[in-house]
Amino acid sequence: MRIAIDAMGGDLGPRPAVMGSAEAVLADPDLELRLFGPAERLKDEISRLPRPLAAAASRLQVSDAPGVVEQAQRPREALRHGADTSMARMLDCIADGDAQAGVSAGNTGALMALARRALGTVAGIPRPAISTAIPTRDRGRCYLLDLGANVEASAARLIDFALMGEVMARHVDGLEAPRVALLNVGVEGTKGTNSVRAADAWLRRHPGIAYLGYVEGDGIFSGAADVVVCDGFVGNAVLKASEGLARLLVERVQATFEAHWSSRLVGLLARPALRRLKGELDPVRYNGASLLGLSGIVVKSHGGADAMGFRFAVQRAVNEVSHDLPSRLAAELDHRRSSVDSADVGRVESGSGPEGPILPGATGVDDSQQAQR
Repeated sequence: MRIAIDAMGGDLGPRPAVMGSAEAVLADPDLELRLFGPAERLKDEISRLPRPLAAAASRLQVSDAPGVVEQAQRPREALRHGADTSMARMLDCIADGDAQAGVSAGNTGALMALARRALGTVAGIPRPAISTAIPTRDRGRCYLLDLGANVEASAARLIDFALMGEVMARHVDGLEAPRVALLNVGVEGTKGTNSVRAADAWLRRHPGIAYLGYVEGDGIFSGAADVVVCDGFVGNAVLKASEGLARLLVERVQATFEAHWSSRLVGLLARPALRRLKGELDPVRYNGASLLGLSGIVVKSHGGADAMGFRFAVQRAVNEVSHDLPSRLAAELDHRRSSVDSADVGRVESGSGPEGPILPGATGVDDSQQAQR
């Protein structure tokens, strides 16, 4: 398996990407990585790998890409002037069939725009959604989407997110019937925006999805749902707040045990349990957000991820390649849309235009996304 890496996209330079890539190939003997960036700089980083990682160098192929998409760069600028960047060439490598997936810690907006142009989308999806896993009770996890690709979302887009998340959870995580819910300000049917309520009405009539209805914010972490759907504005705020809270909890627990000598003694005894807790709550473990809806596999790593975090993002890409996720999405989204349209004639306007199925009260086109484009 070969995966393309944008080694220059992160906030911390190429070192975390190179070290994380080295850790990933050492953990998987069938994996090869192609790193894109200024060739001499990447070769220097590889030559300075710590001794335990030095053996990975033979499976890290360097491809020269002199340009870099800056974090503050507008997507439009990246589309016009970014052909020689590490991000664009990484995506071209996937489009040409030389790699089965790509990973980048770079500018999210630019990555989304360049990926759509290079790879296209499946089943008429107009714009991919960003999804990642959130830890839940009993050491489970829940997929949350969208996380910022679609700041505003029509009902039809929310339905697309629900269907894509359900397919991913079923095939990648092996869940027989993933439970899907819409994030809302309450569980009562009268609450929420027009788009959320229209999506709820459509999903309740869908014959092939285990739809639970609404969940509030605390329901994301309860383990009651496997997929939680919202627009990108809400999802990004929830994700960042969750990461901040997890770090705060770990820091507070550590500070409590270090406050005076007696608590330090207790802390020594509790160290194994504290280490497990930190590992379960650490956002690094869940690094790697999927760009669902593309006709290829692209995983977005956190811009500030360290080597371990970047390795988790690479492993996420490997997992999606192993389950051929884009082909699954293409086949199932086409099938589900057609079956629902035929079943709901007279209740839901049939058809799947550029925004997916058309609902009562929904135009089929998300004006906010048209403005962004």
